[in-house]
Amino acid sequence: MIELTVKALLAYLLGSLVGSLLIGKLRGVDIRTMGSGNAGATNMLRNQGKGAALAVLVIDLGKGWVATGVLAPWAIPGLEPAPGGMHSLVLAVCGLTVILGHVYPVWYGFRGGKGFATFLGAVLGIDLGLVPAMILTWLLAVILTGFVGLASIASAAAVAIAIAVRSSTLGRPLLVFGILATLLIIYTHRANIGRMLAGKEPRARRLWLFGLRRGQG
Repeated sequence: MIELTVKALLAYLLGSLVGSLLIGKLRGVDIRTMGSGNAGATNMLRNQGKGAALAVLVIDLGKGWVATGVLAPWAIPGLEPAPGGMHSLVLAVCGLTVILGHVYPVWYGFRGGKGFATFLGAVLGIDLGLVPAMILTWLLAVILTGFVGLASIASAAAVAIAIAVRSSTLGRPLLVFGILATLLIIYTHRANIGRMLAGKEPRARRLWLFGLRRGQG
């Protein structure tokens, strides 16, 4: 289907606008040469500060939302719209390709970020009802372990599970999206997994459930 192909390409190109690399260019740095080497908000926070990290988060999250919340339902002039039953497929394809664009951006030599913020944005555009499980899982994982990478993987899996529970209403294509996106998030965090297994992964500052005591993990 032409519409699906066009929207998939547009979502990929949108995803290729990587926030940390855009903001880094304005600041005269390439974040991929600093800190962990990851082109994401966390590395930007550690090396360029809160303002730059927030800008990166807004860009990466925003493009994910645009891909599924705006681009997917957009009636492109001159193209026959997909049948109503194809809506979940268009959502799934746009959601997956915008994340792939972030991870493998054509504008930046196919070296992008890990895709979690863009994944969150895509989920926001697909169904707000999926977000609470994702956010709560992420927070709980960070509180209990201090590992941001593990929290990202766990919350992606939580979304896949939430979609599976509601698959009768959300549709099978979105279930496939949830599974593939989770596998992609696991793959992009493979270095984090290796460091966690080796006991070398740095922990984030944690907020404890009891007493709200902050400390290093």
